[in-house]
Amino acid sequence: MEISSERNEQSRELLSLARDGDGNALGALLSVYRRYLSVLARTQISRRLQGKADASDLVQEALLEAHRHFRDFRGTSEGEFVAWLRSILAGLIANHVRRYLGTKRRDARLERALLIELSDTSGVLGAELAADVSSPSEQAVHHEASLQLANALETLPDHYREVIMLRHLEGLPFAQVAERMGRSVESVEKLWVRALARLRQTLGGRA
Repeated sequence: MEISSERNEQSRELLSLARDGDGNALGALLSVYRRYLSVLARTQISRRLQGKADASDLVQEALLEAHRHFRDFRGTSEGEFVAWLRSILAGLIANHVRRYLGTKRRDARLERALLIELSDTSGVLGAELAADVSSPSEQAVHHEASLQLANALETLPDHYREVIMLRHLEGLPFAQVAERMGRSVESVEKLWVRALARLRQTLGGRA
């Protein structure tokens, strides 16, 4: 998996410009994380909302919130910025969960739990899944690997993305993945192998 130091530098520069009040830089910076947030949102929608929400709508709402409230961001690093974006997304997902369950009161414990789960999912992207699609010498630092894998996942056909997310990001055994996808266990295992191969290809690695 080839990691672009140029992209790292570009993101840091965009963050610096955005902190100096450059609105165009902020817009460009936020677009870098759209697919990353989409993968995180898809996982939570599957786990907590049984598909009763749209990931793209949630992500768009999160990016708008981040744009409106960027002045409240107190961090200086890209890692802090990504963590801040995850916290915004966690709050929005919590709102959807409350509506789905028919409750109105804000639940701080739910938001904390969601934030932990989003962080854990990001960790799986940057470590466990990275290990399955790249050699140890090709594995990137956690943060950059998370972004690259999220971008690659979002370009896969739906059934490939779904089997990888259920198997890796939700940690389901093949029997449960098969049940969720309405397939046999054997067909899901074969689909998973093909999906990982496509993901490696998308990332520019070797199967």
